[in-house]
Amino acid sequence: MTLTRPSLGMSDGSAPGPRPGVGRAVAVLVLVALAALIPLLGPSAALHGTGEAAAPGVGGIALLRAVLFAALCVPVGEQLVNQLARHVPGAPPHTPRSWAPYAAGAGFVAALGLASVVSTGNLVPHSPSDLDVGGLYASRDGKLALLEVNAFAVAGLCALSRRPATQLWPLTAVVVAEALRAHPTTEHSPLLGSGLTLVHLACASLWAGGLLHALRTLRGRGDAEAGAALLGLYARVAAVLLAAITATGVWSSLRRMPSDTILEQLTETAYGRALLAKVILVAAVAALALWARIRLRRAADPLTACSPARAEVVALGVVVALSGLLTALPVPIRW
Repeated sequence: MTLTRPSLGMSDGSAPGPRPGVGRAVAVLVLVALAALIPLLGPSAALHGTGEAAAPGVGGIALLRAVLFAALCVPVGEQLVNQLARHVPGAPPHTPRSWAPYAAGAGFVAALGLASVVSTGNLVPHSPSDLDVGGLYASRDGKLALLEVNAFAVAGLCALSRRPATQLWPLTAVVVAEALRAHPTTEHSPLLGSGLTLVHLACASLWAGGLLHALRTLRGRGDAEAGAALLGLYARVAAVLLAAITATGVWSSLRRMPSDTILEQLTETAYGRALLAKVILVAAVAALALWARIRLRRAADPLTACSPARAEVVALGVVVALSGLLTALPVPIRW
């Protein structure tokens, strides 16, 4: 009698194949590392030849701000897509594992790092003795920095609770704090600028985070029709978000760079160069979104729209990194 060995999915002598998720995880780590280089190395490239001086530690501050923005995108996007999924027939009972607790942890660390810089008078602290935590309560920027630290801590606790949707309240506080921080009281019409930034940041977070979670959700769907319906619902919301992002972005840019000088400042100032790169990339993202929408409507398999949508997510990650860089560069002078 010949004994046979049970098959384990590979032939004799062959090495086991790579685990399905390993390649994807490595690709994500590589993309994250590349995106991190933008705020770290971007200031020197943007400032080259402009004659402008950067604040101390501008690369590190830009990186922390980019991490904070990314940490904001993930949970609000999850809540948006989960809400949309409830209106799709055949929605699966289980959604992908939430990344919100990890995002809240990353946001907390980033906000804590930014608060430490504010506590030293916007200088990079070199030792714990340089920190003046009590001084944070004495300034507007310090109070806003503390609000962001506490808000991410509360958001993390809410994400781990039985009612994760409650994390939207502390995350809203982060958006408000960022909008107020970006427009000091010495600025002309600061409340208008804060309002524009609030809408811009909220819509951008929903767009980027929503697309990421939508694609994660589609990976777990066996029903192609339900998956296409979810992606279609998100696409309709994303179109409105893109319109709001474009309107507020253009308005904010014209407030800082008047129309008669904007062409010069887009090439001769660090802020303008970074803004120009962001505009070009957002235009590419919009083209990818349009491509995905066309596939969703006309392709025999609507879920082929996921291919350009994945490229759109990568591009949006770069946009988030550029946004962090923009907040750290000197604001151009109104000529």
